Order: sequence, then structure tokens, then C-alpha cells
Amino acid sequence: MLTHYLQMAIDDLIALKELTSKDIEDIKLARHDAMFERIGMKEERMNSFEEKKSKIDSEIASIIKSHPDSDLSELLDEETKSRLSLLREHLEELQELNRYYARFVITVGEFYNSLYEEILPIEKDGYTKKSPKIASLLELRV
Repeated sequence: MLTHYLQMAIDDLIALKELTSKDIEDIKLARHDAMFERIGMKEERMNSFEEKKSKIDSEIASIIKSHPDSDLSELLDEETKSRLSLLREHLEELQELNRYYARFVITVGEFYNSLYEEILPIEKDGYTKKSPKIASLLELRV
């Protein structure tokens, strides 16, 4: 059962990597609608992965509990060890992809925030108070 859960978790990670790669391409091309449409799919895959990871943890804990005096590496067959290694590789690749994607998200967010503040400037007064200042690009008349 452990190898089955490992393979399903790997499949989830592969799908998450593909979705994140699509997000990277779409953010480069400013296709934000496509990115937002994938949010549900990504959340579904993340939940699925977390569920599989919980089952993997439970299976490993059960194996360790039934053989308390043995090392885990002695208890697992080669296929399971291979899938655990592959799972780790995919997790590391997804982490790198997410770091790369985060750079774009932060840059785009800062761009929109600076554009917004240029159109409707706000002076920060302390930590929480904000008061509008005279707009440099937009003038509001009452």
C-alpha cells in the first residue's frame, strides 16, 4: 500500500509542477485570468497530496512500530526506497519552481501597487493610519 500512496503523491507533485509552469508562462504574458482559473485545480492537487502524505506517514509509522529495533532503510524494499527518493526530488523541483514563480508574483504585485499609489497616492501616517495626499496623475473634484 505504501508504494501505491507514494506513486499517487508523486503524480500529484508532477501535476502541481505542470500547473505552476503554466502559471509562470501566463504571468510572463500577463494572462492573469488563466492563472486564476487554475487556482481551484492547484488547491485540489495540494489537498490530494497532503492526504497522500498523511497516509504515507501513517504507513511508515506502522512499519516502524511493528519493527521497533530495525532501521527503516532495512524494512523498505528497493521499489519503495526508489519512490521515496523520487518523491523527494519532485518536492525539491516544485519548491524551486515556486521560488521562481514567487519572484514574478512579487514583481507584478509591486508594479501594480506602485501604479496604484501613483494614481491615488497615500501617505502613511504611523503604522496603521493612511491619509490621502494630492494625486500626481489623477485629480478628484467634489
